[in-house]
Amino acid sequence: MNITREHFISRSEREKKNGHLGMVFWFCGLSGSGKSTIARAFEKVLFEQNKQVYILDGDNVRHGLNSDLSFSLEDRDENLRRLAYLADLFSDAGMIVLVSAISPLKKHRDFARSVVRAKFFDVYVSTPLDICEERDVKGLYKKARRGKISDMTGISSPFETPTHPDISMQSIDEISKLTSHIS
Repeated sequence: MNITREHFISRSEREKKNGHLGMVFWFCGLSGSGKSTIARAFEKVLFEQNKQVYILDGDNVRHGLNSDLSFSLEDRDENLRRLAYLADLFSDAGMIVLVSAISPLKKHRDFARSVVRAKFFDVYVSTPLDICEERDVKGLYKKARRGKISDMTGISSPFETPTHPDISMQSIDEISKLTSHIS
């Protein structure tokens, strides 16, 4: 392939103008674990500190860029592949990117880390399955238990618990674990 990456403005120039490094916080965990809630709260904290920050939420990105994808295992892989490259582009622009996506397999999280050329933090939201099922905001666990959803992460499809995440947390009360990584 005859393609190149060329910009007249470097990442370091953008970071200098923004007053912070471009970086990615990749929130993974079961559906209902609180990934998006924590990411939104963190986004608000950073925005109030005048940081250039943006959330790429697995569900929200499926409204546009990934609207052609189903929830099959192959399409889930593609969804995460696209999120990783999108996070890389945003972080290359000197932004702090918060990706909230189940990312059930180690290979997904490893791939994202390998694609992103900026600082990368694997954030595991370690809410137990029974708590996620109690929350079940979308009713997905109930449908999966009744056999109406196949390949439900944590029920009929695996979730590989991160063994060495950069950050592990259970609730919004632990936001300081995230903010301590912003320079």
